[in-house]
Amino acid sequence: MNSPIRRLSLLAALLFLSLLLSTTWIQFVDAKSINAVPNNRRTQLFNYTQQRGAILVAGDTIASSKPAADEFKWTRVYAEGPRYAHVTGFFSFSIPPDRGLEYAENDLLSGRSDKLFYRRVSDLLTGRRPAGASLELTINPKAQAAADTALGNQRGAVVAIDPSTGAILAMVSHPAYDPNVLTLHDSAKLQAAWTKLTTADGDPLINRAISGNLYPPGSTFKLITAAAALESGDYTKDSVIPGPAALDLPGVKDPLANHDHQPCGPDDKTTLDHALTISCNTAFAALGMKLGADALRAQAAKFGFGQTLHIPMTTTPSSVPAELNPPQTAQSAIGQFEVKATPLQMAMVAAAIGNEGIVMQPYLVERVVSSDLKTIETATHHELGTAISPGSAEQLTQMMTDVVSSGTGTPAQITGIAVAGKTGTAQHGVGAAPHAWFTGFAPAARPRVAVAVVVEDGGLAGSEAAGGTVAGPIAKAVMEAVLNS
Repeated sequence: MNSPIRRLSLLAALLFLSLLLSTTWIQFVDAKSINAVPNNRRTQLFNYTQQRGAILVAGDTIASSKPAADEFKWTRVYAEGPRYAHVTGFFSFSIPPDRGLEYAENDLLSGRSDKLFYRRVSDLLTGRRPAGASLELTINPKAQAAADTALGNQRGAVVAIDPSTGAILAMVSHPAYDPNVLTLHDSAKLQAAWTKLTTADGDPLINRAISGNLYPPGSTFKLITAAAALESGDYTKDSVIPGPAALDLPGVKDPLANHDHQPCGPDDKTTLDHALTISCNTAFAALGMKLGADALRAQAAKFGFGQTLHIPMTTTPSSVPAELNPPQTAQSAIGQFEVKATPLQMAMVAAAIGNEGIVMQPYLVERVVSSDLKTIETATHHELGTAISPGSAEQLTQMMTDVVSSGTGTPAQITGIAVAGKTGTAQHGVGAAPHAWFTGFAPAARPRVAVAVVVEDGGLAGSEAAGGTVAGPIAKAVMEAVLNS
């Protein structure tokens, strides 16, 4: 064979080798990323060739796949629509699922998870129709309904959790949306529905319970300031601290004042317990400056501030600013300045206090079940850490019980049940009505439920809003629903 033919043969062999390698790379190495491209129509159609797993609450199906008389084979249906929208999210033909359990647990629901490998092999060998796994949730349907109804047409969010396990018992965000409008197979109608939702007033697609722009927690943050004081060893709930009508801040012209412009006790002094009961701003601002910014940040971190959690949806971390001068520290100690928190985070603070200081990992999925009803996975309870000692937790519980029995939180009282709580009225923006907060747990001894409620811009009460009167009754309704379940 002469030299030109050898060179041509070598070139042909190299070309065939390159083709083989590129094909192998595409089919095996790049296959997963190519399939994940949202606009890959083959992938879109494949997602509808088998039945997607259901999502269940207390045995009732809130999300399921029903047969469809078109090329898609299946249509996703949400039985209670808006009530669980921010829990389920949505599964759509042309809009990628990027929120809720439909996104966070897509591999399980679609049947592509590695946890279902042996199930897929079994289906192949037996000829059984493949299907995704189903999720049984921790949600208490009565608590979810109570939160949804009590929040009503006000903007805000409600979260309830089991303090001893971290199980999420309710998660509601308003405004909500109906995920069923995003499961249409008509592209034009689907796009119109998506455009309407993405441009709607109030951002209904945002889950305010765990994400979004976050809220200043207002006086609910005083629980963290009080915890830092108790943990320092220099204070008890009966310690006497300054509580003037107004507090001068270094380098600031206007003093920080109490909401009623009155001192919090005789001779401008009060106890730590009484300061929390009446939500004394000056007492906690002064206490914050004395403890220092580092102590506040460290205590907040022990409750979970700064952590990105997966419940399994990803949460936005709550935060305390990294750099604080003394006036900013005073403002932060009462939950203002640039302190930001989710309702889930503030529910975790209350839950940890009720759980003897132990912070539990919040979670939504109790059990994963295959299509033949075999359990694939059961939730385990994880401790995130210890926020405070049992002794500090006991003192804080007594203080929070005083808040509800005789302080700012009386609207959250439940007949025959001792409730522990803390109110918050958070200022934000010039001229804006304050956000109304309540967080707490019940019963105060051995609690079964911890809750956090935020109502944006004072809800129906507007500028006249207070945390106790606006958010307290909502929290009460949710706690009662759990206790009566």
